[in-house]
Amino acid sequence: MRGRRVELDAVFVLHHRPWRDTSRMLDVFTREHGRLMLFARGVRGPRSRSASLLQPFVPLLASWTGSGETAQLTQVEAAPGGSVVGLPAGALLSGWYLNELLLKLVLRADPQPAVFDLYARTLDRLRDGQAVAAVLRGFERDLLVQLGFGLELGREAQGGAPLQADRYYHFHPSLGFVATSDDAEAAYAGRSLLALAEDDLQEDAVLEDARRLMRTALDDALEGRELRTRSVARAVTRSAARAAASSVQVASAAVPAVGPPSGETST
Repeated sequence: MRGRRVELDAVFVLHHRPWRDTSRMLDVFTREHGRLMLFARGVRGPRSRSASLLQPFVPLLASWTGSGETAQLTQVEAAPGGSVVGLPAGALLSGWYLNELLLKLVLRADPQPAVFDLYARTLDRLRDGQAVAAVLRGFERDLLVQLGFGLELGREAQGGAPLQADRYYHFHPSLGFVATSDDAEAAYAGRSLLALAEDDLQEDAVLEDARRLMRTALDDALEGRELRTRSVARAVTRSAARAAASSVQVASAAVPAVGPPSGETST
């Protein structure tokens, strides 16, 4: 196994960090070999031609030798037809969120070609400027299904009856959906669940139910592990809200008080 050589497998860099003076350790997601750690020698040096390619969200073809924790990157090039510019600024946090989910939920050396293709399609959707919330909910749903977490959006857990659009359901991660009343706490509308199953995520109410459901299902899959990107997203939202409130206060202070014309009194 030490002499194994892999030629030009499809790869994405999920995370990288410096190693020694001029090299990097790459946590990569490959289509045919799953998640791997690769050592990329000399790519931080001034003469490296690979540094600009070895960035997250860029579709690559890579070759390496070795296995386990000692694999060495030997060649990398841009994938034919793929983008070499990563993601637009407005989609970067969403991209890092996808990467963190893969890092925490996909096992090392466990080939997951369907998940790889899902990830590549999702990056393309973000790159194309599609609605971020809908794109992320679709990724979360399909990731849980592909990894075997058993998210069944079409049927009740007990008896297997089809979900009804006009009914409401509780979700139990270890069981599935159980019918409940429309005024039950944390219930999900059947129409929202069916819309999520069909990837019809245009209505705000459907998106909110999908967000709550995916949060619950992912928290169960993560088994208590925190997602740093969630904390960053909350901090960004709070910062934006404070900035917006400050702008309103400044604008209000800048508007002069308007009184009655000279010689008149207000009524």
